[in-house]
Amino acid sequence: MKYASIAFVLSLLLSPSRAEVTPALPLASATSINEIEEGYVKLVLAMGHHDPDYVDAYYGPQEWKKPEKKPLDEIAREATRLREQLAKISEPADELERLRRSYLTKQLSALEARVRILKGEHLKFDEESQALYDAVAPTFPETHFQEILARLEPKLPGEGPLLQRYENWRRAFVISKDKLDTVFQLAIKACRARTHAHIKLPPDENFSVEYVTNKPWGGYNWYKGNYRSVIQVNTDLPIYIDRAIDLAAHEGYPGHHVYNALLEKNLVRDRGWVEFSVYALFSPQSLIAEGTANFGREVAFTKPERLAFEKEVLWPAAGIDPSRVVEFYEVQDLVKKLGYATNEAARRYLSGDINAAAAAAWLQKYALMDEKRAKQATKFIEKYRSYVINYNLGEDMVRSYIEKRGGTENQPEQRWREFEELLASPRLPGDIRSD
Repeated sequence: MKYASIAFVLSLLLSPSRAEVTPALPLASATSINEIEEGYVKLVLAMGHHDPDYVDAYYGPQEWKKPEKKPLDEIAREATRLREQLAKISEPADELERLRRSYLTKQLSALEARVRILKGEHLKFDEESQALYDAVAPTFPETHFQEILARLEPKLPGEGPLLQRYENWRRAFVISKDKLDTVFQLAIKACRARTHAHIKLPPDENFSVEYVTNKPWGGYNWYKGNYRSVIQVNTDLPIYIDRAIDLAAHEGYPGHHVYNALLEKNLVRDRGWVEFSVYALFSPQSLIAEGTANFGREVAFTKPERLAFEKEVLWPAAGIDPSRVVEFYEVQDLVKKLGYATNEAARRYLSGDINAAAAAAWLQKYALMDEKRAKQATKFIEKYRSYVINYNLGEDMVRSYIEKRGGTENQPEQRWREFEELLASPRLPGDIRSD
């Protein structure tokens, strides 16, 4: 995701054996976090029987791959019991242990909320995002987007509506399908080199790339364990030149692939915290995953570095006029400010204020999406609902957290250090939120 997850992923290449993790006692006698982790993992896997999108990745003990089928009510009761047991455990002295306890508590709470949703409980958009992702996105009036669109008007002169002028203008920046893999591989190579220069990754980490169709997302990382990922790129719609680095960084380096590899290395293998071998998609973890993946683009490339690399390498490889790089990003930087329009469309649609057609029309008007792209985005909203906040709000929260700790663009080494620490830790939205 990820610009996506998403399916019941229980395949794995090489999983840690039971000997590598702390064995759990029966739930009734659990007295420590180590004794609760198995129950959590099995509950997440059990949710996969009811919600095929819930388990985004799993690479834990093989004998847990086929969990006992449980009714939703039983899953909820067991989640509540585990959470109550966690509350009775003394506050750990070690910071990471405290974060781990908080992580499990919030993940279990989100699991309980997901059960309620699957059983038919209707939550308002903000209530749902708070329950599942421990965060609420700001609300913006239409005037906010109108002001941004007004700033775009003089940059896209010509006849017709702004959306039409925008689409006509950016046709010149499409990567042709016959050059897509070449351009994407160049972007991956650059993102990987920059990441490896700052973050020590397992020597055998890697991923493969697949090009797919008929998906509600633009790109997706399927983490398989053993430091391996499969990254899928959706080619249903035209792919523009800026998406090369966006996807390479978001799905790969230093985004989802690095995030999952560091969790596996630092927490699952080194510490034996088996709860991190499963990724529950509809949980607070996703805000950190998507937020770091989006912000990772700025960590890997400062704006001047990105413009220079694209002008010298990517645009010539794509056969696109490199003299228009600055012009292109002057427009795209403004278009990115329309990102929260997706949240507003989702908020209105999921609350019942507008229907799917009206949501797509909103996205065309305020997010400058063409008809096909707006319909794809509406399908994403229908499937993943309030998950949309994890991209824009997640990015903003991660950026604020890292910059307040000294990781500014002017301090790139500190930015990389803070970014790596966040990736390799059990921190969730509540741990990085600025109050």
